[in-house]
Amino acid sequence: MRPVVVVIIWLCAAVSAHARPEPPMGATDYVQALKKVTDIMLADVTSPVAASRYYAYINLTAYETQSLYDAATYPSLSGRLKGLSPIVLDRAAFGPTDAQLAAILAVFKSGEKLLPSGYLLKKHVDSLAVLYEKKQQTALFQNTLQLVEAVWKPVLGYVRADGFSKLNNLKRYTPKVGDAYWQPTPPAFMAPVEPNWNTIRPFALDSAQQFKVAPPAPYDTARTSSFYQQLREVYEVSQKATKKQRHIAQYWDCNPFAVQQIGHVEFGLKKISPGGHWIGITGIACRKQHFSLAQTVHAHAMVSIALADAFIACWDEKYRSNRVRPETAIKKLIDPRWQPLLQTPPFPEYVSGHSVASTAAARVLTQLFGDNFSFTDDTEVEFNLPTRKFKSFHAAAEEACISRLYGGIHYRDAIVNGQQQGELVGNWVVRFFLVKSEE
Repeated sequence: MRPVVVVIIWLCAAVSAHARPEPPMGATDYVQALKKVTDIMLADVTSPVAASRYYAYINLTAYETQSLYDAATYPSLSGRLKGLSPIVLDRAAFGPTDAQLAAILAVFKSGEKLLPSGYLLKKHVDSLAVLYEKKQQTALFQNTLQLVEAVWKPVLGYVRADGFSKLNNLKRYTPKVGDAYWQPTPPAFMAPVEPNWNTIRPFALDSAQQFKVAPPAPYDTARTSSFYQQLREVYEVSQKATKKQRHIAQYWDCNPFAVQQIGHVEFGLKKISPGGHWIGITGIACRKQHFSLAQTVHAHAMVSIALADAFIACWDEKYRSNRVRPETAIKKLIDPRWQPLLQTPPFPEYVSGHSVASTAAARVLTQLFGDNFSFTDDTEVEFNLPTRKFKSFHAAAEEACISRLYGGIHYRDAIVNGQQQGELVGNWVVRFFLVKSEE
């Protein structure tokens, strides 16, 4: 009987191993899918404002897909986001589908349609198709893909109506003449980035002007003026910057337009955008908290919409105040040989975009994860920068904001007032998602 017993035990073990269900997709899978999107934006040298727009639509598509499976927890944003048509689909009509696979496919398919090099994402969809074929679940994959494509159709209508396609047809921007106004800066003397971005339809805000900030300190060369004192502060901080301050500036640089010049040759330096950095932090938090995939989608949708609206509000102010960058003013008024630690971005100074976006994102993340959520940020490791530890999202945002002073690219009031605007945008998005959905 002994051999029989052995065979029975072996058969039971084999059946058990074969029947063991695979672990469900979770936060890590969604974060990895978004990272592939970020890599394409990096290669495309996507501007900060454009990147925030792409993240918002991609995560919105995934969110609306998840809403089809659990509308009670994640109610659709159609009817609340202006212009977003109701997504009314009968999941049963598509046959059996997989909610978690749908979220991942939503990232890839929307990114494929939106990004200039989005066609590179098709290989990831194809890899998933092969994986499901090996599991003998080809029908499940195809049903889910068809569902995602059906969700994308009304989202696409929403995308096309936001005003982006009209930007190239608007009047060409010409920098104003005068010492008080922004001028292109070396080494590339690039044209201003998206001067008409305030015409893009916001997601949650009523308008780009909903949270206008106080005007900047007026240009004034008098030594006692607020402007000159702030200008002097930028210069003196750069002269006395500590090793820690220099590292903080470099860590939060996030300038997709950085150019290195060697002799007569210029090289573009690939860097992540501010929005991409905070999307990375969102993924870190979701993984640390062991969020489900649906929770991860929800968190990314909230943060990306806050980022998109933060940049719309910020860009509205940038091209209204049109203030000169420290690099231009310091070279004229203080030291013609001065160079900022960070390369000056190609758009007006006031307000600080990183301050607005970082504060808005931190406000949303604090709502989701709590005020004392510590984390280790490894977003910049791929750019040869070490990890940094933060005791909270607000602590990280504070560091991101002050980094602009350390880097020599922003005055103090652009940072402080940028934080105020970001807080207002973040509060609005939190209320938009949480309070309105409970009423």
